[in-house]
Amino acid sequence: MKNYKQFNISAKPFNIDLLSGALWELEILGLNEFESNISIFVYEDSDVDKKHIGRVLDGLKIENLIQSYSVIEEIIENKNWNKEWEKKIKTIEVSDKIVITPSFREYKGNKDQIIITIDPKMSFGTGEHQTTQIMLQLLEKYNKTGNFVLDVGSGTSVLGITASKLGSKKIISVDNDEWCYINGLENAKKNEASNVNVLYGTIEEVFEKDFDLVLANINKNVLLEIKNELYTKVKNGGFLILSGILENDSEEIKRQFTQIGLTALETKQSDEWIGVVFQKSLSR
Repeated sequence: MKNYKQFNISAKPFNIDLLSGALWELEILGLNEFESNISIFVYEDSDVDKKHIGRVLDGLKIENLIQSYSVIEEIIENKNWNKEWEKKIKTIEVSDKIVITPSFREYKGNKDQIIITIDPKMSFGTGEHQTTQIMLQLLEKYNKTGNFVLDVGSGTSVLGITASKLGSKKIISVDNDEWCYINGLENAKKNEASNVNVLYGTIEEVFEKDFDLVLANINKNVLLEIKNELYTKVKNGGFLILSGILENDSEEIKRQFTQIGLTALETKQSDEWIGVVFQKSLSR
């Protein structure tokens, strides 16, 4: 059996979704996410090495998405990586009402809980990261029965599925990563969320407008790039909920989104991460 190279990667600030997305661009066999680092795996004879990984991370530094990073390499014996991966995925009680659990974990909730089954595979949104929990908690607060919801950069489609379980009438989840698209379809089917329409593409491929609620858990640079598109998707009086934002970037996000006509209603924080709720004026 072949041995493997394992690379343990940390960065400051540590954005698990950002790093995972970038590292999957390499030809790797698997990736494990932890609270403060990420491990990726390749065959021992793979061309992927610390230099390749460094180029990816240097690109993130150039874009000012991270300030520093470290990469530690080790050789490890062959393992069943599916079992190793499953050990890391936990059941997450996001709130008294919302629980995110993988299909291979048994969870006995109560009748008042909404239990969302998510198997993340190669896409993002297990419920463990602070930004995902912030989004889910704000979604629970601002969602109303019958809502028309858009989730941009949907990953596992956990937000769209939760919106469905909370009573939204129609949900569009869109992501430009093919693995996320496939995984989103699987998770929507697994949760019997037939009103979640999972799309492969960008916000430009979403032709509908007048959404009651628009969700985007993406890094700051992407949020600023698509701010006008996000604005046009929200109906008058509707809400835009953003996360993937570091505390240091909070004021810039609020400034730029209020400049285009939105009102900042609420900021929610977990560790160094924040979520912001905006509302579009009824008169616009």
